[in-house]
Amino acid sequence: MTVSNDVSRPVRLPRRSRQGVVMGMDGWQLGFVAAAALVLLIGVNRFGPAGLLYAAPFYLALGVTALTSIHGISTPRMAGLWVMKQVRHAMGATTQAFRPEKVRLAGTLNLPGTRASLQLWEVEGMVCVYNPHDRTVSVTAELEVQGFLMHDTPERYDLAQQWANVLASFTQRPGVKRVTLQERTIPTTIRAARDHYETVQRRRDLDPRSPLAANYQSVMDGSERFAVSHRNYLTFTLDLVTLGAQLKSLGGGKAAITSLAYIEAGNLADALQAAKVRVRRWLTPRDVAALGRVAVDPAFASTVQNRDDVQGGVDPIAIGPMFLEEPKGRNGIVITDSGVHTTMWIHEWPRSDAPVGFVSPIVFARHPHTGEAVTHILSLVLTPVPVSKALKRIRDEKKVWRGNEKLRAKRGADGSAADAADWDALEKQEQEIVAGHGEFRYGAYLTITAPDEEQLDQAIAGMRNALSRAGMEAQILYCQQAEALMVNALPVGLGMK
Repeated sequence: MTVSNDVSRPVRLPRRSRQGVVMGMDGWQLGFVAAAALVLLIGVNRFGPAGLLYAAPFYLALGVTALTSIHGISTPRMAGLWVMKQVRHAMGATTQAFRPEKVRLAGTLNLPGTRASLQLWEVEGMVCVYNPHDRTVSVTAELEVQGFLMHDTPERYDLAQQWANVLASFTQRPGVKRVTLQERTIPTTIRAARDHYETVQRRRDLDPRSPLAANYQSVMDGSERFAVSHRNYLTFTLDLVTLGAQLKSLGGGKAAITSLAYIEAGNLADALQAAKVRVRRWLTPRDVAALGRVAVDPAFASTVQNRDDVQGGVDPIAIGPMFLEEPKGRNGIVITDSGVHTTMWIHEWPRSDAPVGFVSPIVFARHPHTGEAVTHILSLVLTPVPVSKALKRIRDEKKVWRGNEKLRAKRGADGSAADAADWDALEKQEQEIVAGHGEFRYGAYLTITAPDEEQLDQAIAGMRNALSRAGMEAQILYCQQAEALMVNALPVGLGMK
């Protein structure tokens, strides 16, 4: 991803290269091709020309597997993911049930896998999420941009440009590990409207049995199921290894980490304020736990939303699922307490310049039959790339492109428009980086949630319609649903490699 200062067009994400390692094949496919060649060589050396026939079932199977794909993923890679899931099934690692009285290590959370070791530290009413495995600390802010879609186009461009400047600054600062932008849409209550109506009813001494009151009550009851909440969050993740010198100057240890996170949170708030993006609040440990709890148990959402400010959020001990299962034979879903989830990876972005706010169809996606809002979490994970590494990456991809072009010329095959677009994208990225713009490696994930599989299918259909209107494509992360759900459900700066 490159961040441009050209105000004549919106910021756009460049096309992903389709060149692969060699001739569009990834490492898994090359491994299968090499295995097929090795089988063929062994067969000929052992049996002579007849070995071509004897070894045919093996090298042909490997070769065909290497050159095909399943659900948009190379067959060898998909086979590897499927085998790993079967291993997890055999070891009982695809089902997790919370046991309240089970002895646990102090400081661990109710989360599957290594994420249980995440630590939630609070400083000045703000949570610092410490990850001991990759030595990072993350802070999360709830953002507010008043009426973005209601602005005129020039004003939208201005807001987008100022936001682009904030993102570009992250690539020029050492220690920024990851920036995660997240939009969450969940059903909500109209408690505020009901409370207001009751207040007016008392003040004006309205008769609750009158036809007017009954009609208004009916309208509120009918609109309850269409009420949704849209929330935007930004998670800022710092690499503590890179920032070791600053931690040492602050005295080291937990106190230094929390102090550094608090300082960086203030700097981030100032940068966002300059871009006309207001930090509504910094999340507390109870807020982070509430987001994780509601994501895996959507039926619990109304309970959390109806709590007052004093009792707001959820205790961190209940941050994770009470039950989680990746069902055998169904590789595209994961089941939790009161929800069924599918997480997709957005692999295709608009091929042409898109207007600012082009993701709005996704934010406001609806079920095709009922018209209800699709419960979802959309995350954009941005990893800043230093200028030197960005230029090296472009040089390496250009070498791959030239190598593929030579191979195509030897075979007498002409290059395609897609190949030419890959080269043009590399040229444009290089020009923008040389001009001083920042680059990010990015990944986008979309989690769709429903009460059961039938409604989930409808929600996925509605979301695919929204994706097509936005000029985007997504594919389900088969055999990886539990991990993908945790990345999206927890606003703690996680990513998938």
